[in-house]
Amino acid sequence: MASGTALIYDEEMTSHKLLWNDPICDIEVPERLSTSYGQLQFYHLVERCVHVPAREGTEEEILLVHSSEHLEVAKSTQKMGEEELKRVSGNYDAFFFHPNTYRCARLAVGATLQLVDSVMLGKVCNGMALVRPPGHHSQRNAANGFCLFNNVAIAAEYAKLKYGLQRILIVDWDVHHGQGTQYIFEEDPSVLYFSWHRYEHQEFWPSLKESDYDAVGLGKGKGFNINLPWNKVGMGNSDYLAAFFHVLLPMAFEFDPELVLVSSGYDSGIGDPEGQMNATPEVFAHLTHFLMQLANGKLCVILEGGYHLKSLSESVCMTVKTLLRDPIPQVTGEMAPCLSAIESIQNVRAAHKPYWKWLMYEGACYVFLSSMGIWGFTFVLNSFSLLLKDADRSDFFSAVLGFILPVAYSYQPNLIVIAVGPNRSIGISGISLLFGLLQGLAESRILAVIETLALVLCRYSNASAWLFRITEQLFLHFKNKIESSLPNKC
Repeated sequence: MASGTALIYDEEMTSHKLLWNDPICDIEVPERLSTSYGQLQFYHLVERCVHVPAREGTEEEILLVHSSEHLEVAKSTQKMGEEELKRVSGNYDAFFFHPNTYRCARLAVGATLQLVDSVMLGKVCNGMALVRPPGHHSQRNAANGFCLFNNVAIAAEYAKLKYGLQRILIVDWDVHHGQGTQYIFEEDPSVLYFSWHRYEHQEFWPSLKESDYDAVGLGKGKGFNINLPWNKVGMGNSDYLAAFFHVLLPMAFEFDPELVLVSSGYDSGIGDPEGQMNATPEVFAHLTHFLMQLANGKLCVILEGGYHLKSLSESVCMTVKTLLRDPIPQVTGEMAPCLSAIESIQNVRAAHKPYWKWLMYEGACYVFLSSMGIWGFTFVLNSFSLLLKDADRSDFFSAVLGFILPVAYSYQPNLIVIAVGPNRSIGISGISLLFGLLQGLAESRILAVIETLALVLCRYSNASAWLFRITEQLFLHFKNKIESSLPNKC
């Protein structure tokens, strides 16, 4: 079984830089890479990862999604002077060329494909590629938004071609819509593309109608393009978690991907001048953890945007720590999503309801909750367990994603107790998924009480009392450990 987390970084990608004054492009600086890598070193994460060298992507690999004309323009810039580079850059929206840009962009493509190979060949479980220039805005025949070649889109086509994959999930949590990726795959049902992005009713760049929630894909690709537009700034941890619980995860588990690729832009994090959002670095640990439950853990995270160096580097570190399976820190702040986020989520679910079975269960299990006390929480879970007694697999997963996770994240428990009865229709895979999703809470303190059929047959008369005594003893053990780790209070 594969183990380890790959980390790919090549200092040469920092040589791509702006040579003239441009207030639009001046935030895309080499320090985005070097600062992120330096913070990984500071936390001693680099030595814990599996080092995978970057390589140049080949022309054939780039041509998997880009036109030969686009490739030739990029190649031609290698020997240009500053004035000519400035002129060619002006042909594109928010992009700049440097004499080393083509080389760096090929390294970014190659690093991404090296990560895919490492994961698909079982050399590692997962990994992250720190690359520049980013890729998700670049289109078949045009550079766009700091992006020359679409690294993640090339990786998806490469994985389909080399490994015969039929279902690939791309999660784009950059604060800008990855319109380049959408255009490339909008008719392709083998790629499920999810993007949340600052939109503000089409006022925020790239200001496209096709970035709205009703752009669900074309032709055979209908239902496989998911846009979740944020129509105000200041979205926080609760909004991002709600988007995962009520939009992405239900569709992703139904899609059942064989590989997950993340267009990992951290301009959606707190402090970033582009995004103006309030999500803390810790939330990216939880988002990463959820995605690790898909595709048997085959997860490749590829850097996109992120322009506040402190927020960017801390978020990168949180992502890598989670890939390494370190304890996941608690998210902070109000756990109820804002009304604007709820409206966007409801619009997306309505637009995609014709294409996804799990969205049909929203009437039974689709809730947004704020903080509640322990007795309310306990009562809800006890009552809910009765509702799920005879639930089938679809009911169960709908309940987990639409109810149990929102409640659990609202409450932020110190300990999780899961009781599993003998007549379970959800199977071992369902139980494993429930455990996996809840491991992001309570520092993975999970107490499982499993009632087997043999126990029921042999000790039917006193099985419940026996289970209660065992549960009580284990609970007290965990309670003592938790209390001993807390600071003394007057």
